[in-house]
Amino acid sequence: MKIYSISDNIDTNIGLRLVGINGKVVHEKEKVIEEINRVKKQKDIGLILITRKLAKLVPDLVDELKLSAGLPLILEIPDRHVDPNQDQEYITKYVQESIGIKI
Repeated sequence: MKIYSISDNIDTNIGLRLVGINGKVVHEKEKVIEEINRVKKQKDIGLILITRKLAKLVPDLVDELKLSAGLPLILEIPDRHVDPNQDQEYITKYVQESIGIKI
C-alpha cells in the first residue's frame, strides 16, 4: 500500500517526497475535493495525509473517510506553520498518544 499527501504548501510536499511519499499541492476547496475523490479510486493508496488547513476546508469529507471501514485511511498532519494557540509539543504528544511510544 502506498501513502499519498495532499498539502497546501510546497515545502511539506517536497519534504514528504524526500521520504518517498508522492502528493499534490492544492489551495482551493474544490481542488481538495477533486483530489481526495481521485485518490479514493486508486486501489494502491492505503493512506492519505492531508494538512490540517486543507482538512478544515472539507471537514465532512474527511470525517466520512475517517468513519468508513475501508481504504484509504486519512490522517490530518500539522503543517509547518505553528498555531500560536497550539501546544509547542503537539507533535511529540500526538506520536505518544497514537502509538504509545515516549520520545
